[in-house]
Amino acid sequence: MFFRSLLCASTLSLFAASLVQADPVTLTDIAGREVTVETPVERVILGEGRQIFFAAVLDRENPFERVVGWRDDFRQASPESYEIYAKKFPQLAGIPTFGGFKDGSFDIEQAVSLNPNVLIMNLESKAATEEAGYEEKLAKVGIPIVYVDFREKPFENTSRSMELIGQLFGEEEKAEEFNSFYKEQIGRVTDVIEAQANLQRPLVFVERAGGYSEDCCMSFGDGNFGRFVELAGGTNMGTAFIPGTFGTVNAEQVIASDPDQIVVTGGNWEAYVPGGAWVGMGPGSDVTEAKRKLVALTERPAFTGVKAVETGQVHAIWHQFYNSPYSIVAVQKLATWLHPDLFPDLDPEATLKELHVRFLPVDYHPGYWVSLGDATTN
Repeated sequence: MFFRSLLCASTLSLFAASLVQADPVTLTDIAGREVTVETPVERVILGEGRQIFFAAVLDRENPFERVVGWRDDFRQASPESYEIYAKKFPQLAGIPTFGGFKDGSFDIEQAVSLNPNVLIMNLESKAATEEAGYEEKLAKVGIPIVYVDFREKPFENTSRSMELIGQLFGEEEKAEEFNSFYKEQIGRVTDVIEAQANLQRPLVFVERAGGYSEDCCMSFGDGNFGRFVELAGGTNMGTAFIPGTFGTVNAEQVIASDPDQIVVTGGNWEAYVPGGAWVGMGPGSDVTEAKRKLVALTERPAFTGVKAVETGQVHAIWHQFYNSPYSIVAVQKLATWLHPDLFPDLDPEATLKELHVRFLPVDYHPGYWVSLGDATTN
């Protein structure tokens, strides 16, 4: 009788505690939608596996503890990162995966079976989500969608996105700490650039995922890496030819524009393009092999006689900086390439190491960039 009473009392206490912890919060997401969610959430579906990059900051002890489902892109798009996390958190291999919104393969019944408190989606998926009626369908079964953005307008939306996720996770203080770090580190570049009265901005061509396909050349308009270049004190070549965030510039235009510097975004895309010409940047990557492949890319017709190639001002950098809260590191590295005289003491690798030590559950591994004109890599 005593044990039965004790068990009942314990059960009631846990139930009461859960009622106290559950707090309906109405927040405004990055898409400007008001969404009411019971927080802190305990069961989350990630609309993209690479969203673990922000979950790792806020759930450092176990970034997969809340994740009950995700899209299976983390392992394919950033395999080195996946392996590093899998070594420490092997349970990630058992997380249920699902299809995408853009291709219409998302399974609502599967989502319902996972009993999530919230579905976190990237902003660029919103149009496809609305077109397929997913927002309305998920709302009917009690699964709210919250949109965040680290890709379309990262420097306008990263801090706000981290605030939103901090609210959802009940980790507002951690989000605030990271945002302070983010603001401080971006200021180390922008404060210097803005102080220059007569800044000479080099023309920079950013090739998005160079070597991923035989065609040339995918690039960025004013958003994403195009914006990174502008913040770092350069002029993004693609802005004049690409009206949106992503687009293509033809090879003849690259030659005619004759950029001062070229930056290729790279990653290990063996899962998508086996044996491709892509430059395999990422944690723990083989920088010697990456440099060899970067040299090969400069020998394509699009770069024939271009100033950047002639002077060795050709670089490769981890593609996934374009879709994570770690974009500040890319801006710092770009600044040291574009204006080494203005940033003699700026050390992007030290920034990335500090980010790992202070905020991430995994150790730092070098391999995020390489340059033809400089023996220094990381």
